[in-house]
Amino acid sequence: MANTKNAKKAHRQSERRRTENRLRAKTTRNAVRKVRLTTDKAEAKKSLPDVVALIDKLAKKKVIHKNKAANLKSKLAKKVNSMK
Repeated sequence: MANTKNAKKAHRQSERRRTENRLRAKTTRNAVRKVRLTTDKAEAKKSLPDVVALIDKLAKKKVIHKNKAANLKSKLAKKVNSMK
C-alpha cells in the first residue's frame, strides 16, 4: 500500500485512468465488432470514420500501440471496401 501522500495520489490517479482507459477500449472494441458484423455496405461506410476516430484516440492516449491502431484501421477499411 502507498505510504506517502504523493504515492497515494499517484495510486488514485492510476486507478481513475485505468477505469477510463478500460471503458474507452471496450467501447472501441464494440464499435469495431459492429462494423465487422455489418452486412450493409452503406451502413458500414457511414460508421467507419467514427470508428477510425475512436481508434486514433486510443492510440493517441497510448491505450493501444500506434501500429495496432494502424492494423485495425487497415483491416476495417479492407473489409468495408470488399463488401458488396
